Amino acid sequence: MEIDARINELLQHLEPITLEQMSSIRLMNRTDTKFVTSKEKLAQLLELAQGKYYAQFNNDSKIANYMTTYWDTDNHRFFLEHHNGRAPRQKVRVRTYMDSDLTFLEVKTKNNHGRTKKKRVEVPSQEIEVQGANGEFVEGLVHQGLTEMHPTVRNQFHRITLVNYDKTERLTIDYDVHFHNMETGKDAETGPLVIIELKRDGNVYSPVLEILRILRIKPSGFSKYCIGSVMTNKNLKQNIFKAKMVTLSKLANTKLN
Repeated sequence: MEIDARINELLQHLEPITLEQMSSIRLMNRTDTKFVTSKEKLAQLLELAQGKYYAQFNNDSKIANYMTTYWDTDNHRFFLEHHNGRAPRQKVRVRTYMDSDLTFLEVKTKNNHGRTKKKRVEVPSQEIEVQGANGEFVEGLVHQGLTEMHPTVRNQFHRITLVNYDKTERLTIDYDVHFHNMETGKDAETGPLVIIELKRDGNVYSPVLEILRILRIKPSGFSKYCIGSVMTNKNLKQNIFKAKMVTLSKLANTKLN
């Protein structure tokens, strides 16, 4: 069976959970861990998750569609903060939940303990006003206004969200990631790669960690903004990402950059 059809079939066998039910799940002492794998392994993961996880659904679908536009300064401050391993570091983005037509201007901050906090305000569309309330919101968090930034990389992807039966963790699974660089005009995609992020409440038992161990899927960082930038803008400093791109190309079984 073709892999996308197999993934869809396995999703249909997972018990559904609604967005409203999801809102009651608050991970107060949250830890985040990312993993990168392939669609073939994702199908195996979904098979092993049967009877252990709910799948979030919205508008009669268990696969959501996202669009995100990252903003950066002319000297690519946020990209370089990540590249140079700076902590705390930040990213500014506009994210649209395409199925519900909701868009938010967001600032993500990762501190020097590896914790990520996100603050956001709802905006009408991807075409945001750079002054007024939006500019003040961003400047209050990153100490630079939107007038000093511009859109750099846009991505679109599919997302599956799983919740364990004990409701102590969420698993977001992103795939079919497409990038468009708004500075260079170049497009790129991640092929069969799948980015998994496990968000759980402290160190409580996690069924998926055992599944990931069985499938030999190991933790691996993956920033959509940085990987998308590296794949579509060769003028950026990217020494630290060279080994990562080799590893990702092997996983995808094709050269990604």
